[in-house]
Amino acid sequence: MALSPLAFSGTLHDHHQCVAHALSQATQLCQQRDVRLTPLRRRVLELIWCSHKPLGAYTILESLHVDEGRRAAPPTVYRALDFLLQQGLIHRIASLNAFIGCIHPDKSHVGQFLICTECGNAAELETPLIADGIALQAKTLGFSIESQVIEIIGHCAVCQQRKSS
Repeated sequence: MALSPLAFSGTLHDHHQCVAHALSQATQLCQQRDVRLTPLRRRVLELIWCSHKPLGAYTILESLHVDEGRRAAPPTVYRALDFLLQQGLIHRIASLNAFIGCIHPDKSHVGQFLICTECGNAAELETPLIADGIALQAKTLGFSIESQVIEIIGHCAVCQQRKSS
């Protein structure tokens, strides 16, 4: 099982390093796949990785305007998000209508997320046992899975600690 525990660790880390790693990996993967990671696509990916909180498209739009003074149109940002989704560089959290960086963009996998309702942080898990169990049950029922995202809503340890204090 692989996971991205930093979202819920309660410890500070070099977030610039994890953003830089994600951008470097995205650049490399796009080169390998012979697709263009345009400056706007790269900036949208960077904005998504700048937090452990999933971001909505309009939050990204606003950040582009505030940070860079550029007024991107919603369709432009949605096209960038579509590209990043197609390349497996981000995931969409349907319940929040928001996006989060993918911890394993180099391989196809089922998105599994722990989402804290208090702080808004989310952590991606990769638990093959769960994905395999769902696939087996679907196959038994003659169901063909097109996509699968598992969202688990709750409270992280840091927020639980804050509540009990």
